[in-house]
Amino acid sequence: MHARILLPAALAAALLTLTACGSGDGSASAGAARTSPSKASSPAQSPADSYDGGSGSQGVKVPEALDFSATTVDGKPFDAKTLAGKPTVLWFWAPWCPTCKGQAAETAKVAADYQGKANVVGVAGLDKNAAMRGFVADTGAGSFPHLSDEKGEVWKRFEVTQQSHYVILDQTGKTVYEGVLPGGKGLAAKVAAVTG
Repeated sequence: MHARILLPAALAAALLTLTACGSGDGSASAGAARTSPSKASSPAQSPADSYDGGSGSQGVKVPEALDFSATTVDGKPFDAKTLAGKPTVLWFWAPWCPTCKGQAAETAKVAADYQGKANVVGVAGLDKNAAMRGFVADTGAGSFPHLSDEKGEVWKRFEVTQQSHYVILDQTGKTVYEGVLPGGKGLAAKVAAVTG
């Protein structure tokens, strides 16, 4: 029982230690871009793994990267399988992070500009849900879904160790970009490249 208490605390401390929030300079300490796919972004699928999604996406193969569920900051269930078949931007942020606040407007703009062509999902962590909801309201980033990842499950799945981090998946679920984009600059070009 003692290990159950210590492990989450140790994980949170490790995540906080590895974060570089507020540096905003795009240097290696702010999170160098990784282009190699993580374990979670492998396009491996089971043969019967397809998803209708309820929106005409019948037969779309669900990559392993999108085989998870979560809860949004407003308490609604979220099934990542609904993202299958389109490029997806996962934006990992924390509510107290000034670098993340600086990315919110550009991320919301990209979400609006590519609506129907690509998915944009915020993944909030490193704080409580009330602070996450406040961040979304304060930054005006409520036009796309934000997951409340208080336990860090989605962060761990994508091997994210710092906030203000983007993971971009192509339509097959393969990771094509990972890294920090100060102010969200360059996000639109990266999404344009995967939407054709």
